[in-house]
Amino acid sequence: MIDLFDNYWNLEILGTSISKIILSLIIFLFFFLTRNYISKFLMKKVEILTSKFNKDFTKKLKSSLKGPFNFLPVVLGFFFASNFAGFEKNISLFFENLNKSFITILIFWVIHQIIEPLIGLIKKIETHLSKDLLNWMIRATKIFIFVLGFAAVLELWGIKIGPIIAGLGLFGVAVALGAQDLFKNLISGILVLVEKRFKVGDVIIVENVIEGVVEKISFRSTSIRKFDKSLCTIPNFQFAENAVTNISEITHRRINWIIGLEYVSTTEQLLKVKNEIQEFINSNSLFSNSKNTKPIVRIDQFSASSIDILVRCFIKTNDYNDWLVAKEDLAINIKKIVESNNAAFAFPSQSIYIEKDD
Repeated sequence: MIDLFDNYWNLEILGTSISKIILSLIIFLFFFLTRNYISKFLMKKVEILTSKFNKDFTKKLKSSLKGPFNFLPVVLGFFFASNFAGFEKNISLFFENLNKSFITILIFWVIHQIIEPLIGLIKKIETHLSKDLLNWMIRATKIFIFVLGFAAVLELWGIKIGPIIAGLGLFGVAVALGAQDLFKNLISGILVLVEKRFKVGDVIIVENVIEGVVEKISFRSTSIRKFDKSLCTIPNFQFAENAVTNISEITHRRINWIIGLEYVSTTEQLLKVKNEIQEFINSNSLFSNSKNTKPIVRIDQFSASSIDILVRCFIKTNDYNDWLVAKEDLAINIKKIVESNNAAFAFPSQSIYIEKDD
């Protein structure tokens, strides 16, 4: 029985013995089953090494490296197991290329994952680039690293990427001719981000197109949530061909009204109404009264059926709700002022004169 077992134990397959294959599997299983412990150990080392940096960077780095750290024990287990097995030349060459491929994938995966935390560590970069443009650059860099890693793995297996790139180049020219709108949108999107016209979360008005809150800026289009809560996707070229008003960049929201009083109003009534409106705005804490936001209350013009008073003022913030509150307060007090001075608001009217024949 022992001799029989010994014969099978030392039986050769693919240039090695069954015993070495079994021991190789045990080695691989050891690394595979202990990968969580190895990953946690490496995470602690990363935490110690990055303790001098801010906590947010350490948290992002640990989260990014979780996948590669779990993959590392598998790579090590496969490397040691395949080398211990000692297969014949052709099989060994195959496993050697496989090991090189795994190591290459691991290296490029680590680089791919640490880009975002490292860029986030450079605080000054956000002062020169908008957050959305930065996200674009990060995504583009990650795609570039993925392509490089994929090309490196192909090269390990003897697949030349030069002819493939040349073929893709010719294909790209053909695609470019039929995808001019795509490139137009792409360039427009880049210009939007470089010029910092708006960012995610801004309220914008695209003249004759849409009004709403920016939710996502992608390579080809921008997603805008309209005020009725529907989501609209706009091609980026619309922002190059139409005027874009960024409501979120308003420093102070403006109230611009024309108050029409009846023509029977006396000069004294007009002046008192004007002055009291001016005093109310100047004394109210909701309204701004600085060099650039001076309130204007002036007798403006003689209209068809009214004497018009121009009321132009600014609230202290750009908050929409504050603006509504200020408008409501101003409207109620203007009505009180007009009524207290025995004046009245004018209604559109026409006078018709009928001539009588003698």
